Amino acid sequence: MKVLFLTIILGLITALQAQDPLFFPSENENIIGTWYVKAVVADKDLPKEKRPKKVSPLTVTALDGGDLEAMVTFMKGGQCHEKRVVMHQTEEPGRYSTFGGKRHMHILDLPVKDHRIFYCEGQLGGKAIRIGKLVGRNPDMSLEALEEFKKFAERKGLPQENIIMPVQRESCIPESD
Repeated sequence: MKVLFLTIILGLITALQAQDPLFFPSENENIIGTWYVKAVVADKDLPKEKRPKKVSPLTVTALDGGDLEAMVTFMKGGQCHEKRVVMHQTEEPGRYSTFGGKRHMHILDLPVKDHRIFYCEGQLGGKAIRIGKLVGRNPDMSLEALEEFKKFAERKGLPQENIIMPVQRESCIPESD
């Protein structure tokens, strides 16, 4: 479950090179800052108990040499945890690698202002996995951005029935159940 969760988190920081005419390459300056997760889709149907129900914002910062660092907090076992992942810039604009090249992350701009798709392709436990996340600069859902995300999922062969929309939380605060 820990590996699966990390892959879901990595999906927050992923992106796809502009292979579709609707998408335009991003520059690092446009990626830096806080992003809110609006929707998530994976090529595998995640069991309901492993789907993220609540998510905190993702923060992306610039590192030397064009690399990026993504930081997110998440709840696990009633405790808040922080995860940082360094994304190494590749020669291909908008494409990053992490975990020793086992995962490739792409950042796609959307025609909807202040929205992106973070997309990850790679290996998880020796199996191929693909995850896309719709993110935006504010926590409010944009129906136009969601429609673009659904079109993206369809083009990538990601089942629309696998799209989930987790609840936004400003910060990770332990809950009592």
